[in-house]
Amino acid sequence: MPGKVLVLGIDPGSIVTGFGLVEQGDGGMRLVAWGSVRTSSRAPLPERLSKIYAETVRMIDLHRPDEVAVENVFQAKNVRSALKLGHARGVTLLAAAQAALPIFEYAPREVKQSVVGTGSATKLQVASMVERLLGLSGQKLLEDESDAVAVAICHFHKRNNRTAPA
Repeated sequence: MPGKVLVLGIDPGSIVTGFGLVEQGDGGMRLVAWGSVRTSSRAPLPERLSKIYAETVRMIDLHRPDEVAVENVFQAKNVRSALKLGHARGVTLLAAAQAALPIFEYAPREVKQSVVGTGSATKLQVASMVERLLGLSGQKLLEDESDAVAVAICHFHKRNNRTAPA
């Protein structure tokens, strides 16, 4: 693959949204930046969504990724939690769409399968593999940040395995 590609991975959540920017070039993948947006569960949902949206826009403006990979909503037992998660995903998708970036979505099991080799991997296994794949000795990512980086890594694995159009 010629040149470098920068992907913003996003693990959306209504309380914590994780971000991870991974670049892939001739030398492999490297972690460029990571972070998370933390909101209070006591804050009104529109206020939390506004903060998530603003931080997503800031990350896009600051780092200028080539593509965005977002984790899809999982099957939740609590309908209210799933709806809030869907809203958080929506504002991150809106920020990426307004920046005219290509957006790719991946199910949690798909991310785990791509990064760890099993769709039933634990968060600890995902974090460990993210550290190993990117050579992050000594750099500790928070759980949501590690998950976001895993989404970006999954995207690179899927992107690199796509066949060229005929």
